[in-house]
Amino acid sequence: MPRPSPDDRRKNGFTLVELMVVLAVMGLLAGVAVWLWPEGSGRVRADALALSSRIAAARDQAIISGRPLALEIDAGGYRFVQRGEQGWQPVAEPALRERSWSRSVRPADTASARLGFDSVGLPDRALNLTLAGTNAKAVVEIAADGEVSIK
Repeated sequence: MPRPSPDDRRKNGFTLVELMVVLAVMGLLAGVAVWLWPEGSGRVRADALALSSRIAAARDQAIISGRPLALEIDAGGYRFVQRGEQGWQPVAEPALRERSWSRSVRPADTASARLGFDSVGLPDRALNLTLAGTNAKAVVEIAADGEVSIK
């Protein structure tokens, strides 16, 4: 049986470089598709869960430290501040550092709000904060007794 010449072998398949180029293009297209894909309730729910967990931690921080603490919300994100000797200062706790909203998640019903917790963990008022995404909503509810839930 005669051996195939080098020219015959090239006609039977793809080179490694050709396969790598095709895979790279497919990867780029998949990345663009995921980036442009409209968000479902997952991102909104995840942001609501993160916010509610941080609010509960902030309430606990106010109780432990014996100093009032406040949540400040605006269109760009949220932050926690605590009253100290020099007035209201950002909380030093890493879990309570300033956060920005996710790319497509925003508060739906308020441009800015402030919610304070006293030194025993009670909020100065009840608050329902609606977070809205492209196709979903979630409500973070802070009750008058300081309990935090997601609806």
